[in-house]
Amino acid sequence: MNASILYIVIPCYNESEVLRTTAQKLKEKMTALFEQKKISSESKIMFVNDGSKDDTWQIIKELHKEDNIFTGISLSRNRGHQNALLAGLMTAKDYADAVISMDADMQDDIDAIDRFIEAFYNGNDIVYGVRSSRQTDTFFKRNTALTFYRLMNWLGADTVYNHADYRLMSKRALQGLSQFGEVNLFLRGLVPMVGYTSTTVEYVRNRRLAGESKYPLKKMVAFAIDGITSLSIKPITLITKLGLIIFLVSLIALIWVLVVKLTGHAATGWSSILVSIWMLGGLQLLAIGVIGEYIGKIYKETKHRPRYIISENLEEQTVNN
Repeated sequence: MNASILYIVIPCYNESEVLRTTAQKLKEKMTALFEQKKISSESKIMFVNDGSKDDTWQIIKELHKEDNIFTGISLSRNRGHQNALLAGLMTAKDYADAVISMDADMQDDIDAIDRFIEAFYNGNDIVYGVRSSRQTDTFFKRNTALTFYRLMNWLGADTVYNHADYRLMSKRALQGLSQFGEVNLFLRGLVPMVGYTSTTVEYVRNRRLAGESKYPLKKMVAFAIDGITSLSIKPITLITKLGLIIFLVSLIALIWVLVVKLTGHAATGWSSILVSIWMLGGLQLLAIGVIGEYIGKIYKETKHRPRYIISENLEEQTVNN
């Protein structure tokens, strides 16, 4: 069997501090795989510049000039991690038999790539990198992550526990993913929907090489909300059920008020009225907010705007030359 062409896709946003170190480590890994004949010598490392404001794209172009193993694409502006990742995957699928996606900070263990490839050769179209533990995380992040995955699955979103975006996908799986036309992307939920044979590979996540995380708490919360509302309508179903329960409670309360009135025991009480108003008002605002999230997403989908625009593709330049 001929060795397959493997591309490693890495979204980058302001990663100039770590990019050269990341490139060197990945080149060493790819060279070892070449020598072991596990992958074709046509395999490459593709960086995706997501509208960086620093020297990220300049470094990518320099790496490409220094060694043909490096290639890259640059988006016309910052489109966010998920869109940048999708841009890389959709570009790489035209050249590769399999594509591995990972982050630029080298927190994902590159030694797991060997097991990814082995699982791919064993017939798996999708291989998920799954963290074996979260010992390097803070207590807060560890528990919020656990809550996030449990909440996602409870709400009907089929996600792989402790899996981020470190995965291998075959050309066939990527072609399947390309048929999903959502503007609101949550790849961790979309990839399992593709189907095909899949498996998991456990690895230990390292600390970030340098720089700051691109996902502070505010972005993580927004990411979680996007994931839930992009993949599941259960929140709206819950609002409907909650509304029905409150309606039934209000009927019981109405009967109780009438009984008290008819028996002559009516008494004024501002506390119960005030609590009821605040509670019902809060629930109404929450319901309107959730419905608004879905309406906003419907609005974006109906526009059919491009999820990304590639301004420069080093791979095309290489082919044309």
